[in-house]
Amino acid sequence: MTAREHARPAGDRAAEGARAAVNAEPAPALPERLLAARERKGVDLYRAERDTKIRARYLGALERGAYKELPGAVYTKGFLRNYALYLGLDPDDILAQWHRERGPEAIGSEPVIVVPRAIQAPRQGLAFSPAVFVAAILTVGVLLFAGYLGVQVLRFVKPPTIAVTDPVQAVTQVDDSTTQYDLRGTSIPGATISISTSGPDKILLTAGPDGTWNQTVSLRRGRNEFMISATDPETGKQAENPVRILITVPFSVVQAPTLTLDSPADGSTIQNGAVPISGSTTNATKVAVTAAYLGPVGAPTGGKPAASPSPQPTPQPASVDVASDGGFNTGYELSAGRWSLTVTASSAEGKTIALTRTVTIGYQGVNLIVSVKGGRAWLTVWVDGTLVQAASNRTYSDGKVLTFNGQQSVMVWTGSSGTTYFTVNGKSLGHLGPSGVSETWLFSPSGPPKQTQHP
Repeated sequence: MTAREHARPAGDRAAEGARAAVNAEPAPALPERLLAARERKGVDLYRAERDTKIRARYLGALERGAYKELPGAVYTKGFLRNYALYLGLDPDDILAQWHRERGPEAIGSEPVIVVPRAIQAPRQGLAFSPAVFVAAILTVGVLLFAGYLGVQVLRFVKPPTIAVTDPVQAVTQVDDSTTQYDLRGTSIPGATISISTSGPDKILLTAGPDGTWNQTVSLRRGRNEFMISATDPETGKQAENPVRILITVPFSVVQAPTLTLDSPADGSTIQNGAVPISGSTTNATKVAVTAAYLGPVGAPTGGKPAASPSPQPTPQPASVDVASDGGFNTGYELSAGRWSLTVTASSAEGKTIALTRTVTIGYQGVNLIVSVKGGRAWLTVWVDGTLVQAASNRTYSDGKVLTFNGQQSVMVWTGSSGTTYFTVNGKSLGHLGPSGVSETWLFSPSGPPKQTQHP
């Protein structure tokens, strides 16, 4: 302190100290410190959840000061310590501030540890009494029961074996005239052998006393797949490694594919959903679906694409997987209007066959498909102004797809606009905002979506 400061009256120095104390800003509360530290770190709650292994809803409760949403004081202290270390804060200081702000409530929520009373030392010597006799009987019973459990565990732990001796190789090709094949193999005696074919039926048989088994199966042209497993009938234990067998019957000549289209029917009208496409094919390796816009609903029918430029975007061709039995099934999204739908089956040799169906897409109200892609997002949805309880403030993972139908409107509040994708009445809009940004969008039967405020 300088001589001038010594010379100043003591009253002036005291007044100045009082003004400095009044002007000091109060320290931020614990929830504000946690929130500010996370924002400085530049992470969201979901990133913090992955890094700290603490659920996001608990971290959010700490940042809001909603301690009643946490499981208890012991867990809360552990969460605060780990979260403080993650955010670069002093854990002891954080816990001390939590105790100050919570007061007696934090101390009272601590578990009370009750120290058991000391057991009195037994008297010297062994005295035979009914209690000792009962204890001995119980001990023998426990030992016998433990031995029984050990035998049962050893019995149930070992699964049955399964092996296929014919065909020797897992992938086999036979002559093009072969229609049947004798599968042979070994397992444990009396095991139940199951053979799953490419069709819906499953073949069951019993292994012989020596563990051998055989079964004649039917073959068709092309690839025939069989999945073979064994089950111990006494323990219900299944073989750990089922055997997969592929037997191929080649086509004698190059045959053109065949195509049967079960759905959609020609001239059908589809409302509020994807066009169901299903059928069956032979000698084909792939099935493709394309569509051409014919005009709006109610336009003259002619079966030809509209002469003027289509007001609707041309949908991307879809490739449909063909099952081992030749069946296929998928959905194809189209916007409102009349469409010419073409389903084409192609063989490995390049031969094709196509069927065309004319369908009308007449959406009523709002058909909204919400897809979560590239991350997680929480959603809250209102249909015609009514909150959808099943989709209220719920967090969905990457790949989740939800569908909502409304007569007048569908409103979606998303916590991450960049990972929320929308398809309205068959028209894909993609995502409408950046990732990590909370936005609310209102969709109506006509017009583009509007950004709004949630109720």
